[in-house]
Amino acid sequence: MTDLTDDDLKALAQWDTPTICNALEVAAPERRGHGYTVVPFSCIDPTLPPMVGYARTVKMRAGSPDLSGPKTMADRIPYFEYIAGGPQPSIIVVEDLDPRPGTGAYWGEVQTTVHKGLGALGAITNGSYRDVDDSAPGFQMLGGMVNPSHAWVRAVDFDCPVSIHGMQVVTGDIIHADRHGAVVVPADVVKAIPDAVAAISRKEAVILDAARADGFNIDKLKHAIGEQAEIH
Repeated sequence: MTDLTDDDLKALAQWDTPTICNALEVAAPERRGHGYTVVPFSCIDPTLPPMVGYARTVKMRAGSPDLSGPKTMADRIPYFEYIAGGPQPSIIVVEDLDPRPGTGAYWGEVQTTVHKGLGALGAITNGSYRDVDDSAPGFQMLGGMVNPSHAWVRAVDFDCPVSIHGMQVVTGDIIHADRHGAVVVPADVVKAIPDAVAAISRKEAVILDAARADGFNIDKLKHAIGEQAEIH
């Protein structure tokens, strides 16, 4: 882990996830083309700001009964200790292993309230969530779908590598996510992101200002492209 502060992560939350992906093309060009989700999500609240936090990873199933027998909340203490431990804030990343992901919702009123209380900003899953109106306020969820039932839902592993809509995640990865999707931000480039965003914005502004001005035409576009090339 690098010497990142809360302010370093909060700084990234001022930009949406597409902007962070653009900045990574500058700050970590080898990451272009991977490290982000590539399948659309259902977002519980598109008006929430971007969330930036440290991943806690979970694998779950819900499509068939747990043959090892029923479990109580007390049986889940090691899991909750994992969620509460480590750097905060966290984002819970849950891979649904069922042949048909989303058969049972991992997330609902109880889960969102407990996890929010343990320091989580939200959750990302290829599975489903429910209790849209009763989930913890401000707890963001990006899921594969909304589903009314939890079926036989249970965590089958945690603190393990997971894959969510093409994004590979391990515990402690820094995640940036909003209604567009999610991306893993390498810890060693977090501090470089603000400067990368500023550089991209300067270049984009030349084209955008020209295109929005009265009388825009192909000649003015060519001129703007020439001006953009001089910006570094």
